[in-house]
Amino acid sequence: MEKPPPPEPITIYANQETFPGDMEYYFWFDEASIQDMNHFVKTITGIKSKGIRPDLIGSIIAHYASKWLPDLSGNVTDPPPPPPTESVTASVMKKRFFVETLTGILPPEKDSVPCNFLLRLLRTAKMVGANQNYLTELENRVSLQLDQASLKELMIPSFSHTCGTLLDVELVTRLVKNFAGLDSEGVKTGAALVKVAKLVDSYLAEAAVDGGLTLTEFISIIKALPSHARTTEDGLYRAIDTYLKAHPQVMKHERKELCRLIDSRKLSPEAALHAAQNDRLPVRSIIGVLFTEQTKLSRHVDWTGSSISSAARSPTNPSGSHYFEPGSGPQCLSKREMNVQQVEIKRLSDDVLRLQSQCGAMHIQLERLMEKKSGGSKGFFRWKRPFIRGSVEKMMNVEEEVGDNGDGFEPRTPGNMKTRLVKGRTTPSRWSKSMS
Repeated sequence: MEKPPPPEPITIYANQETFPGDMEYYFWFDEASIQDMNHFVKTITGIKSKGIRPDLIGSIIAHYASKWLPDLSGNVTDPPPPPPTESVTASVMKKRFFVETLTGILPPEKDSVPCNFLLRLLRTAKMVGANQNYLTELENRVSLQLDQASLKELMIPSFSHTCGTLLDVELVTRLVKNFAGLDSEGVKTGAALVKVAKLVDSYLAEAAVDGGLTLTEFISIIKALPSHARTTEDGLYRAIDTYLKAHPQVMKHERKELCRLIDSRKLSPEAALHAAQNDRLPVRSIIGVLFTEQTKLSRHVDWTGSSISSAARSPTNPSGSHYFEPGSGPQCLSKREMNVQQVEIKRLSDDVLRLQSQCGAMHIQLERLMEKKSGGSKGFFRWKRPFIRGSVEKMMNVEEEVGDNGDGFEPRTPGNMKTRLVKGRTTPSRWSKSMS
């Protein structure tokens, strides 16, 4: 009797790897092992005892899990309805058994199972009401590999009737906090933190449109990561702006608290320009963004001017000539390069003047709004505080001195004027020309 030919090795579609030739007899999955979960578990247990790499075992589990749970395949398709002879309760109980069994046979090593598969398994486990121990284990495993997750798989809906949001925001907050709380021996590296920060900002922008998302929940996700995790604040600014647009009922002090989380120094020029024209932001935040941009431009102009001066008066060119001399070295600049840098300085100066004019227009508009809020009564006196070109710092100092009473500036009435005249009898020099 001839010996039957050996079976062909199984191809693992998750990572396009095949089993070694000398191990193909041990890894043969027959039809019974695919149809019966208990037989599949025994086969996986036998594979583990042979010392096979954990990532191969995880690929096998991720590939064959879609046989029992189509939701784990990752395809955006509606799950098939249960058989007519099977009730909904029986279908849920069967899925719960599959989820808990698959979670129990996963290799314990990190990165042995793709993070997106773990997120799909966690979503299904929450949907069918799996045991809390399995949910906790899945959350811990996802936290270790959160930098490998995708936004699509992280959008897990809330299956709780007591939750007021469409997405499970509390789950994502726990995952991010667990990831940020890993010690230095874990997976928390600089590159991983940056990836997770971008992922969280994208998730916040999607979740911000939910009307049931409270400000406390929104801020808790932002503060789950340290401030140094974000190399740029553009994604966070976009999420906060989306939240303010979708929640117009947010109070003024709450807007201030939310906008304090944005580091204006990390905004790109495009985001800073959008923030300077955004009427949903508090006035103090807008002024801070403009002041930061003016500081950046001033430093750039100073640095460029000092570079030109040092290059013109370098030791190889003590006379200060702008022309290259034979053997003078790369420190000297040609006349064309000097002209180009002067044009750049002129353009930056124009940008500074444009920002200053925008500050002046904002200041005038703010004074008009304050007059309307004070009842429209002009009284006998009117304060006219002219905007001094190029003095954003002075405007912020004036705001600090006047105080923030909810409207931004103290209302100017004849009663206030009379009190000040009785107290001082002297008018400060900066207000001497402010009465009409």
